[in-house]
Parts: sequence; C-alpha cells; structure tokens
Amino acid sequence: MIKGKRTERVAIVGAGPGGLTCAMILARRGFQVTVYEAQPVVGGRNAALHLGPYSFDIGPTFLMLRGVLEEVFHEAGASANHMLELRDLELMYRLRYGDDHLDVSSDRERMRAEIARCFPGRADRYEVFFRREQSRFRALFPCLQKSYHTARSLFSPDLLKALPHLALGRSLFDVMQGVFGEERLALAFTFQSKYLGMSPWECPGMFAIIPYIEHAFGIQHPVGGLSRISEAMAEVARGHGATIRLGTVVEEILVRNGRAEGLRLAGGEEVEADEVVINADFGYAATRLFRPGVLRKYTPARLARMRLSCSTFMIYLGVDRIYDLPHHTVVFARDYRRNVEAVFGKGVLTADLSFYVRNAVATDPGLAPPGHAAVYILAPVPNRRSGIDWRLHASELRERVLEAVEARAPMPDLRRHIVAERLITPADWESEFRVFEGATFNLAHNLGQMIYWRPRNRFEEVAHCYLVGGGTHPGSGLPTIYESGRISANLICRARRVPFVSGNLEV
Repeated sequence: MIKGKRTERVAIVGAGPGGLTCAMILARRGFQVTVYEAQPVVGGRNAALHLGPYSFDIGPTFLMLRGVLEEVFHEAGASANHMLELRDLELMYRLRYGDDHLDVSSDRERMRAEIARCFPGRADRYEVFFRREQSRFRALFPCLQKSYHTARSLFSPDLLKALPHLALGRSLFDVMQGVFGEERLALAFTFQSKYLGMSPWECPGMFAIIPYIEHAFGIQHPVGGLSRISEAMAEVARGHGATIRLGTVVEEILVRNGRAEGLRLAGGEEVEADEVVINADFGYAATRLFRPGVLRKYTPARLARMRLSCSTFMIYLGVDRIYDLPHHTVVFARDYRRNVEAVFGKGVLTADLSFYVRNAVATDPGLAPPGHAAVYILAPVPNRRSGIDWRLHASELRERVLEAVEARAPMPDLRRHIVAERLITPADWESEFRVFEGATFNLAHNLGQMIYWRPRNRFEEVAHCYLVGGGTHPGSGLPTIYESGRISANLICRARRVPFVSGNLEV
C-alpha cells in the first residue's frame, strides 16, 4: 500500500456515502483529494437532520452487510468498529398486515417460531429459503464487487457462473411466492424491493439476495444514527489529508477534448483536477453539470426514456412522549398490490397507504430528550414524472399519513404530541437535494439498467471521470454504494499504476 504523497489531484463532487468512501481510500493511498459538497454537512441523503434537540437520518435508517463497511474502513487505514458503535437489531422489524403482525427476527429459531405462529404449516419453508438464497448470494455478490466498464467484462467467469441464479423472467415476488406459497408471507420477503424504489412484482428475482442478507447477517443501528457513518468517513478522509469543502456548489464539470479536467464552482472559481469523481445524483449530474452537447449517450431525451425509482413522502417528528413500538415498523396497505400499482404504475396517490415508521429511541434514546421520541415516517409515492403538484397535495397527504400511523402503527394521539416537524416531498428531493425527478432511489434496477447497461463506474462518456453512488453500478443501498466508491477508487489506482490491496481486486 503506497502511503506517500502523490501529485495527482482528485476532485469529488458530493460528500455522500460513495464519494466519502472513495475519498478516504484515495487519500490514504496518497492522492490529493478535495471533496465539494453543496450542503453544510457531509452525507448527502445519508446526512443528519436536526430539529432542535431531535436527531434524524435524512434517508437510510439501518445498516446491512456490515462486513462491507468494515472492509472499506480497513482499506482506508481505519476501523469502523472503533469509530462507530453498531448495535445489532435482533427484532429487525415488525410487519403489520391488517390487524395482524409478524415480528421478523435475525434469530433463525425465533423466526421459524414466528412463521409457525402466523402461518401454520409454513415454518419449514424458511429453511428452503435459506438454502436457495444462500447459493444465489454466493454466486451473485462477487459480481457486484467488480466494474463492468467494457463489454468483455460481461464474459467474466464469475458473471457466467452467476447466470443460472439471475431468475431471468421472474420477479422477486414470483421467486418468494414459489418458496413460501402464501402471499402475505411472501410479502415479508419481497417488500425489500422498496429499498430499490421498485415494485416486488417488477423487481428482478435476483434481488432475493436482499432479504437473504437481512436474515443471514442481520441489520445494525449505529448509535447516533446512520449519519454517523458519513461523519466517521469524513474524519478518516481528513486524517489522510483530504479537504472537504462544505457549502460549495459545483456548477459544471469542465470537459476539454472529451476529458474531465476540473470543476467550475458557483461564483466562477475554477479548479483543476487530474481525475473527477461524481457522487451527485446521476440524472441531476447528466442534465445539470455538463454543457449541452458534451454527453452524447445520456441526453435529456435518453434520460426521459430511462426507468426511475419511486419517490418518498417524508415526515420527521419530534414528539413529547414515548411509544411502545419497535425500532422499525412496516405497515402494508390493506390492498397492497393495488397501492403498489398506483405508486409505480399509474403515478397516483391512494387513500389506502403503505408506510414505514422508525422509532429509533427504542434502541438509541439519545436521539431525543428524555421522555421524548424522534419519529421518522416514510410513505412511498410516485416520482415527479407523475405530474402531482405537491404544493397542493402535501398537507392533505400529511394528514392522511398521520391518521394511518395513529390507527395502524399504532401510535395513538400522535398528532397531539408533535412539538417539531419537517416534511420532505418529491418536489423537495428535487429542488433541495438535487435528486433527478425526485426519484429518491435513483435509476430503477430493471435488468436493462444494471451492470454494463447502468452508467459505469469509469464513466463511458468522458475520460478521467468516474461515478459513485446509487446511479452507477452496483446500485442503490448503502453496501453497494460503498462498493461503488471502492470500485472507482481502485479503477483510478489501476489507471495511475498505484499498487493496492482490496476486497474487490478484479475491477
């Protein structure tokens, strides 16, 4: 591992999880790294939101595959376990269907018993799920740790071996219905498609690895919130000499003769760079950070044809009481499939809602004052392509969501106890957080927008330009975003002939 200072300058646009992963690894390897972040804090959608004494995560609310996080910290010369306090959530989440609920545990025996309680005669199918999905995970995950920047990479031995596990032509729901044979039980292993902003009836079956990852490895909560990971990454990067410029808006990627050569910042300052890494939302970057005509493949017309994820309607509440509720609760609409079709297909709002509630003080009471709670509520909604005017509908939907939370979470009299509040609508995701079309989970993960056919880590349109984040390979979700940062860092090192040791060597 080269530790000495190098002369190559790397400019990173955005201090989200992918940009910070890339920054701390490259800084540790001696590059001159500068990160430019428009917001006043690091993290992007993985930043902290404070409402007085109440603390929230803006976006992701739990950690999966902590081993990936530990690896990227290790490659940056640090220890995630020393810098973060990660608490295992044995009760991963409570799922509520109508008047019933299923408590989903990372303890296999408890999970079998819970399935037997709720779905008599189906508990043995849980072991079938484990056997099948363990094989799929072992075949597919190595493919997510490689770059697919050339057509030849599609013939890599690992990818060829993984082909039988792709479940081509089958959706995630098809796969899990085939395992469990009971629709409501199958939903417990398919709602995770929402992590990608997709419908379980459209999400490719290969993503059965997501519920497997949860059940096989568990999920964790970092004390202080997921935003603590971003803050720790920034600390590591700065410790290796990286500069992070907060409150600094990048207006343009400077491209000359097909090569990225630097950035133009708001106010006119231009900075030179030998390599540029883009951690901005991909659709935003493609439409706003390049001069017209620079990109020939990802034009506005092409982006308009690409599939996007759904959006989210967010309510962050500081409340003056404690609720007897698990850390995570997911409530299915009474007619879940109809609700999903409305959000992902028709682009309309429905009275029958699905929603998620995070009651993090159940695990981490320091996020609110004593006797109070910081409550995070998320309802999947259509992205901005729906044409919904959120200035007209936000207040109405807020009331509908809070009424449903009071009745079905259940959190009685919630509205009477609110002392601090913040809403984020799809319009806010677009205007404030620079998320293209307000599609919170970025580009959709249909097979035509994955691996080689997703915008590539070594950006195919511009030389010396790299992509990290949910809009590039491997896709959305914190572990895969960390992998995108590591892949791009390794690609830069390989191009610059900098030796390195990494968990994803074959890039």
